[in-house]
Amino acid sequence: MGTESIEASFLSIFALITFFIFLIISKYSFKIKNGDLLDTNFSKPQAFHENPVSRSGGIASILSLCVFFYIYNLLYSEILYNYIYMSLSMFLIGFLDDLRLYIKPKNRLILMILSLFILVYFLPINLFHVDIPILSYLLENKLFSSIFVLICFLFIINGANLIDGFNGLLTFNLIIINFILTFLNMSNGNFEFSLILIAQIIILLVFLLFNFPKAKIFLGDSGAYLFGALTALNTVTTNNLIANISSLFFCSLLFYPFFEVFFSFLRKIYQRKSPLYPDKEHLHMLSYLLIASKYGKLRADYLNSLFINFFYLILVLPGLILIDNAIFSRYWFFILLLIYLIIYSRLYRLTKN
Repeated sequence: MGTESIEASFLSIFALITFFIFLIISKYSFKIKNGDLLDTNFSKPQAFHENPVSRSGGIASILSLCVFFYIYNLLYSEILYNYIYMSLSMFLIGFLDDLRLYIKPKNRLILMILSLFILVYFLPINLFHVDIPILSYLLENKLFSSIFVLICFLFIINGANLIDGFNGLLTFNLIIINFILTFLNMSNGNFEFSLILIAQIIILLVFLLFNFPKAKIFLGDSGAYLFGALTALNTVTTNNLIANISSLFFCSLLFYPFFEVFFSFLRKIYQRKSPLYPDKEHLHMLSYLLIASKYGKLRADYLNSLFINFFYLILVLPGLILIDNAIFSRYWFFILLLIYLIIYSRLYRLTKN
């Protein structure tokens, strides 16, 4: 049996195992810690559900990943230390909140920063092939490189958690990003790394079966932090493996979760709000209000996720077509930020009126 057949069989078995893990977790997760995983807080700004839903998607995801890491080691005799340590640490930080073990947002942020710095510095996780000369020079310094990569991870992880407000919104976005990364790696012969990406896509697709259009489970903070960290790691690894791709393309690919955090932080400071606490003025919440006014609340939940990710895909495709053009990638990234601001401004005025 050829290597491709073995890998295809492995992925098929893994998909089946993942489905049963999610099925079991979704059915019995309400028993964990006397039902503390159930999301019954309907008054929080980011809550758009009306019935208790278990935040157990992160548990099913990390269990599925552990199965994958074990079988991957059997298949290639390689332990994915970067992915294992990153997955477990970010999952655990989010899981504390899923279990309602209240940690102040500032303390949780500090814990995340410390964990990421240790992981990035000692594993190590480096960033190569940067198209900005001065930044490329600075990244040769170990400490600066670790801090810069840490900040990149911090934006994507918190961006993932921020947009995880509607059924399928974050999941579809992550599937699009990782599918594009898989396409790039497959096209450049990075088949073993592509297997890691495909395994994550399988987990996300299985999760969708239990989350979209009507949610039986949520990812929770543990799942959002987990996949945010993995997507950031996937992007850094792809950038390092494929030297002929403009590194600025990856900025365009991740512009939505990145800029959602960056813009929200500045907006809340301008509005004299704490940037560490959620509100109801994020782009996906404003678009939901507009869609709900036309299609009703029940349909708006999942239609909002489809519309946002459809437009997101359209916006990143030009960057994919001219992926090796550093000049275009640079300007397209800033054009995307401008488009975001224009759309946000328009939605803000419409919803306020």
